[in-house]
Amino acid sequence: MDPTFLPAVKLAEMTRRREIGCVELLDHYIGRIGRLDGPINAVVVKDFDRARDRARALDQTTDRSAPLFGVPMTVKESFDVAGLPSTRGHLAAKDHRAKASSIAVRRLEAAGVVVFGKTNVPVDLADWQSYNPVYGTTCNPWHRDHTPGGSSGGSAAALAAGLTGLEIGSDIGGSIRVPAHYCGVFGHKPTWTLCSNYTDYETSQAAPTDIAVIGPMARSADDLTVALNLLAGPDPDETGLTYNLPRPRVTSLKALRIAVWSHEPGQATDSETVAAIEAMATELERQGATVNRSARPAFDATEAFHIYLQALDAGWSARATEAVLNAKRKALANLDPNDKTADAVMARATDMAHRDWLTLNERRMKFRRLWSAFFRDWDVVLSPVIATAALPHMQEGPSIMSAGLPVTARHIQTGPVWERHVTVNGREVAYNDMLFWPGLTAGFHLPATVAPMGFTKAGLPLGVQITGPIYGDRMTLMAASLFEQAGYTFRPPTLGS
Repeated sequence: MDPTFLPAVKLAEMTRRREIGCVELLDHYIGRIGRLDGPINAVVVKDFDRARDRARALDQTTDRSAPLFGVPMTVKESFDVAGLPSTRGHLAAKDHRAKASSIAVRRLEAAGVVVFGKTNVPVDLADWQSYNPVYGTTCNPWHRDHTPGGSSGGSAAALAAGLTGLEIGSDIGGSIRVPAHYCGVFGHKPTWTLCSNYTDYETSQAAPTDIAVIGPMARSADDLTVALNLLAGPDPDETGLTYNLPRPRVTSLKALRIAVWSHEPGQATDSETVAAIEAMATELERQGATVNRSARPAFDATEAFHIYLQALDAGWSARATEAVLNAKRKALANLDPNDKTADAVMARATDMAHRDWLTLNERRMKFRRLWSAFFRDWDVVLSPVIATAALPHMQEGPSIMSAGLPVTARHIQTGPVWERHVTVNGREVAYNDMLFWPGLTAGFHLPATVAPMGFTKAGLPLGVQITGPIYGDRMTLMAASLFEQAGYTFRPPTLGS
């Protein structure tokens, strides 16, 4: 049996039963990277020798009970793995080597995975494109002229291309969900603070960044569930705390209550995406689910979006340099008061006073309670992940040569995302205005699972965002599993053997 695109849980069954050796399985994926990854450029840090040593040790062990025993896995470049670089796309950090692995990596390794490399990201994890001057550009396996998304773009591309068995990403503005959607794989953005990314006292940020989460990416919903079970838990310092997520409310499609939010007036969403969600809703209804296309939480969607944008800007301001802040201040001074674009809303949050943030956060918590009230009547809500299918590469700005990288990485260009525009339904919109669908749920700390939904006429993947109540992670994952059983599955691109 060809293991390439099998779920990680199936790969673990095979190694556990000795149907395939751990080294043999690892070498299968290493071989595919050697043959196929050149033009994709997803796996940018390779740790093959140490991985083979670990796989050999697993082959020799008698205890094969680990849930992900022998599963070859890559991780997003920003996760610390002892002895490997964690540059976040910065040339200045290319010689950095992590002293310890993050708790997320350690938890997965304790569950049997074999980490054998790291996957590409944008600079500072702040784009839906995955390119940087250290590693170059990652391409979408479905169409190399298109981005795989970001910031977990290398993660999604590696999964879709069959270069790894499992992945892990991070998300504050769609960085798990958008790449999963762009590449046709599964991804889960957990409830905020459910999964820790602590490394050690010297290098880890002690306080969690608002909205930011880490979570699994895979080729099946069951893999997401298994991985989340392993990742969920407090920081190691919080030894007195345990998590007990509620079970899913329902376990059958016929019992599932689905609200459908396929479009929103004033927020550009590609017509093919809207049509695909509506068609999916119709099919799920045909198969017995309860579907409502007009149910909405009791708040103004634009206000909710703006709350998210301001909280987002405040959340990542701690890592902004003075140069970036000064540029924002300069832009703010010349800002048209009638400008309601996402960039303008975020700019107005620059240097927000703590009292103003407290007021903003109080408003947000009220909206979060309105979301909770909404989910008393509905198990999940289906919505777009982002405005369009995978975009063409967008790397405006001065070119920076990255010597020694693959041809696909030849000229790495930089340029601020606020200068970009995209065309949606024939209308030009600001690049960051596409934060609406990722932010409508993430800004209020809700869990969301992305599952494959179909393809555009041009053959690009489409995913659906499945959102549930806060701490309702098992419900959104169950819904993704039910949809998978209903035929909404991962399909591999044609790349060769």
